Amino acid sequence: MNVLIVATAQYLLYVLAAIAGLVWLTRPRTDKIMLAAQSLVGLALVGVGIWVAGALHVDPRPFVHDPSSAALFAHAADNGFPSDHSAAGGLLAALLFPYRRLVGVAIGAGAVLIGVARIAAHVHHSQDVIAGLGIGLSAGVLAVIGVRWLAGVRSRRMSTFV
Repeated sequence: MNVLIVATAQYLLYVLAAIAGLVWLTRPRTDKIMLAAQSLVGLALVGVGIWVAGALHVDPRPFVHDPSSAALFAHAADNGFPSDHSAAGGLLAALLFPYRRLVGVAIGAGAVLIGVARIAAHVHHSQDVIAGLGIGLSAGVLAVIGVRWLAGVRSRRMSTFV
């Protein structure tokens, strides 16, 4: 069971990212450009969100807080708030949902699984995972809305010159 927890906690995010890459490859050129722009904006927003949240709230990892609960894999004894892995999973889910709803939901479920596995592996508390998912989802939604809005403004401006 520990092997499954460790594999999910450490490697499922790579599988989710590969699925996101496959979705990107199957989209038409205009969607690829939009999704790439949304991804860049989303990554910037999630990075700022993680940095701000970590600066505002310090939460020692479970194996630091309670040495009797050893982590299932080697991990730095730094601030566990928020979960970077959960934030990345939430970001992927929010970015892909507008393009492939079922895939977005599946990636969201995978992000939750990653969070649960990281709690079970004693490297995060539940609040770390919930905050990470919230930051990732929020960053993704803001990126999708913002880039679509900017693309609409740009296309309206270009049509006035024609």
